[in-house]
Amino acid sequence: MSNILILGANGSIAEVVEEMLLKNTSDQVTLFMRTPSKLGREPIEGREKIIQGDVTNYQQILKAVQGQDIVYANLLGTDSKLQAEMVIKAMEEAHIERLVWVSVLGIYNEVPGKFGEWNNEEIYDDYIKPYAEAAEVIEKSNIKYTLIRPAWLTYNDEVDYELTQKGETFKGTEVSRKSVADFIVKIIQDPSLEVNHSVGIDKPGTDGDKPAWF
Repeated sequence: MSNILILGANGSIAEVVEEMLLKNTSDQVTLFMRTPSKLGREPIEGREKIIQGDVTNYQQILKAVQGQDIVYANLLGTDSKLQAEMVIKAMEEAHIERLVWVSVLGIYNEVPGKFGEWNNEEIYDDYIKPYAEAAEVIEKSNIKYTLIRPAWLTYNDEVDYELTQKGETFKGTEVSRKSVADFIVKIIQDPSLEVNHSVGIDKPGTDGDKPAWF
């Protein structure tokens, strides 16, 4: 049994991770979010607890990481760099070693061809830049991290994915939230996986100029 802190716990991927952890493990899960009412349900007694807070508030995040084994962050916003700085600082002070951080594709300009051009047009440099800066903060830290760079996300009820590493050309255009969640849960269950790696994740066979559903 491990203690898992989920930052941004009401996110669409995080909700699937929570469901998988509660169903398939005995892990204790702490849900950290700005607005607990957005969870839309009551926490499961004995398995979950909720902490209301802001990741950019250092004292709040420092308190939240105490006693955790793994921190999984699924955060949005233009303040990604500050979020990363606060999380890393708190983890180092609390001697928490393992971080799983969901980023976006394109932070290394690794998306090829027409899809890369389309992706950059759709999400813009000013959107990607904070995620790239956050990734740099994490990669320069002493924390054992895994950065995850998903393709465009679908709600398909499937687990089907392949991985690419930093420095490799990104594959595919889309991936299901359930697939990303499955990968995250695998790391939570075996923290030795993908240590200090930045991993792209996509559904095999979805190469193209843009996601098929777009």
